[in-house]
Amino acid sequence: MKLHYQESGSGLPLLIIHGLFGSADNWRSMAKYFAKFYRVISVDLRNHGRSPHSDEQNFKLMAADIVELCDRLSLDRVNVLGHSLGGKVAMAFAEMQAERVHKLVVVDISPRQYFSQHTPLMDAMMALNMAQFSSRKDVDEALAADVPDPAVRQFLLMNLQPGENGLSWRINLPALKANYQALMAPVCEHAVLSIPSQFIYGGQSDYVTADDRKLIEQHFTQAIFAVIDKAGHWVHAERPQQFKQLVEEFLRDD
Repeated sequence: MKLHYQESGSGLPLLIIHGLFGSADNWRSMAKYFAKFYRVISVDLRNHGRSPHSDEQNFKLMAADIVELCDRLSLDRVNVLGHSLGGKVAMAFAEMQAERVHKLVVVDISPRQYFSQHTPLMDAMMALNMAQFSSRKDVDEALAADVPDPAVRQFLLMNLQPGENGLSWRINLPALKANYQALMAPVCEHAVLSIPSQFIYGGQSDYVTADDRKLIEQHFTQAIFAVIDKAGHWVHAERPQQFKQLVEEFLRDD
């Protein structure tokens, strides 16, 4: 599949891969910053953003999509940064194309199996009759009962797009729900990779535990860890300056 991407800057390529319900748009400020040092390529995963929709979605397919993009852009050597679902895609890509990855940054995710947390969000979004809404504010109010956290709602609302018949969801919600178990599956179960790797996680997040760090070290022999205090799962959005500094220092340390 040919993924949609946004590109800026020059130098060694840095691929940025967003998380579930996200898109390259979520990473614009980070991409702008890192474009001072790198050729930044922010991707939209399949069924997200402006990339094509598909009934099929799993880590093998998503990693292969990244391979296709690298081939299309003639990228022989890349740094890869992935958050959450995108972090798992980044790990799967590194396993598939280890010789292509210069350095790997994985944000607030482990290669292990995770369990359902997002089905209620998808159900709430799919339950809305989008034809009756004329504004983002209307959708926000309609979601509030099922999605009480305003920050989560604002993140989801970034997926709204206008059309001839009013607002609609840009992401392919039916496919994401149908393939959700595959998106929770483990990656790199039998891999042992010696790629320089940085695993960043939030001090207030439960996505990366002490047991996860042991698991990561089994599969990524050059892994280093960095915790950002007072940050949850969206580490880069909650503590952007600390995040930029950690990533920049790691990527520049040769």
